[in-house]
Amino acid sequence: MLFDLRLSIRVLVSCVLITLFALTPSVRAQSQVASPADIHKELVSATQTRQKNLEKAERLFSSEEAQKALKAARIDPAQVTAAVSTLSDAELARLASRADKIDQDFAAGQLSNRDLLIIIIGIAVVILIIVAVR
Repeated sequence: MLFDLRLSIRVLVSCVLITLFALTPSVRAQSQVASPADIHKELVSATQTRQKNLEKAERLFSSEEAQKALKAARIDPAQVTAAVSTLSDAELARLASRADKIDQDFAAGQLSNRDLLIIIIGIAVVILIIVAVR
């Protein structure tokens, strides 16, 4: 009888351990899966952010001063505009933040027209270099 009891306990413990190890990964996997609604919200948010950043960059390069500066530096404004749309989200976010700072500084009178032209040409050259390197 003692032998059967030990065997029964071993079988029971083995079954419990196998069940625990077999179920644990599936339970963990279920708790880490994002819902489709959450994924959709994140995608919409990322798309809206990218669109806002594109608008800021386009606004910077579409101003009359920027167009004159690009033409004076013999840089095709259409090429710069096309290159902006190929930037990664991180690069575009940095460009948009710089465009905001340039707008604020220019509106506050901290930048002259000459300074603004130099900055715009510099940014355009950097964008074209980034696109050319890819």
